[in-house]
Amino acid sequence: MPTDATDTEARHTAKMTRIKAARDRMMEGKTGEKGLVIVHTGAGKGKSSSGFGMIVRAIAHGMPCAVVQFIKGAWDTGERRLLTTHFADLCQFHAMGEGFTWETQDRARDIAAAVAGWEKAKEIIRDPAVRMVLLDEINIALRYEYLDLAEVLAFLREEKPPMTHVVLTGRNAKPELIEFADLVTEMTLVKHPFRAGIKAQAGVEF
Repeated sequence: MPTDATDTEARHTAKMTRIKAARDRMMEGKTGEKGLVIVHTGAGKGKSSSGFGMIVRAIAHGMPCAVVQFIKGAWDTGERRLLTTHFADLCQFHAMGEGFTWETQDRARDIAAAVAGWEKAKEIIRDPAVRMVLLDEINIALRYEYLDLAEVLAFLREEKPPMTHVVLTGRNAKPELIEFADLVTEMTLVKHPFRAGIKAQAGVEF
């Protein structure tokens, strides 16, 4: 009679064998490649962090990439320091925003900054040599209607090169953008130290 440990191991091996066979069959049909439109949204922390993580991953693969910041352009962030200091040869960095709208308190100025950011983004995206473009906090500019959503979607649909990935971050992504995107992740807020009186800290928030 096999011991309980031997029986458990045998059942585990059989289960993993079935799972692997099913995964292999599934992966046989996943051979296509395309440049993705990726959206990171939601109330939880991690939207920009995830976008920058993808930029670093692209750099590690030797893929030319770019960042266009729409809102937090005035911030001195760790990501900005890292990319401009160590990876400027592979990653363009354009800080186009001047801060959140409650800081500028000037809608016309905010719109002008967002439009300038979008013009720069279009210029970069049109270049097929740039493989990934992060549009950081563009969802906020779209939410406040600093940019025309229909124009943004039309550009991504009609002018984005086939193998270019575009990542759009920020809360409250428009439903039309979510529907259009290939990959959408919503960050859920469970707990945040800000609510306990803890300010944004270097290395965690920026």
